[in-house]
Amino acid sequence: MKVYKFVIFDWDGTLMDSAAKIVKCMQLAAKECDLPVPTYEQVGQIIGISLRQAIQTLFAITDDALTDKMVATYKTVFLQQDQTPSPLFPGVHDLLTALKEDKRILAVATGKARRGLERAWDNTQTRAYFTYSRTADDAASKPSPDMIIQLLNEAKVSADEAVMIGDTTFDMQMAHDAGIDRIGVSYGVHGQAHLERFSPVALVHSVYELERYLLGSLRGQKEQVDTERF
Repeated sequence: MKVYKFVIFDWDGTLMDSAAKIVKCMQLAAKECDLPVPTYEQVGQIIGISLRQAIQTLFAITDDALTDKMVATYKTVFLQQDQTPSPLFPGVHDLLTALKEDKRILAVATGKARRGLERAWDNTQTRAYFTYSRTADDAASKPSPDMIIQLLNEAKVSADEAVMIGDTTFDMQMAHDAGIDRIGVSYGVHGQAHLERFSPVALVHSVYELERYLLGSLRGQKEQVDTERF
């Protein structure tokens, strides 16, 4: 099994179970702005890209003033009104700890704004795991490969040493166009069939399965050594 030196994670839907909050906030913001209230499935299709682009795509908005109003309203609802929890998926801390202990370099490539990622890191106590990151404030929105290309250049890592892990077709296309391997996670917002279109090296169904894929052979060796000690 290939050992990746540089592991890049999407955030929402991959490490954090935040889809329900994003959908609820988008629905409340749409109502306040007198826009059609989208369904869960409709919002799910735009999770992962930058907020402004997501809103314009979801509501077919071309007017800048209305877009600005919707962006501002969404942020207010997200930060001040909605209380929907956004926990990490079970096993995330264990996964990140194991990868760091194995000397992997970890990064985040997310459609969140920089302030949003920083807030999420602080709320989940995960900041220390990540050496590099790119947000919608730092690079072109997914599915452009810009985030990954910037990360590879900054970390001085070659494309064949890196892998992108995400739950959306935006993540898969971004990684494909950047020329790096990709792992799809089916527990996020885009279905398995959509992720498979971009030929991921693996498709996993839980964080625990993802850990086994990334560290399975090493974990097996460690367990054998521990057994032999007794």
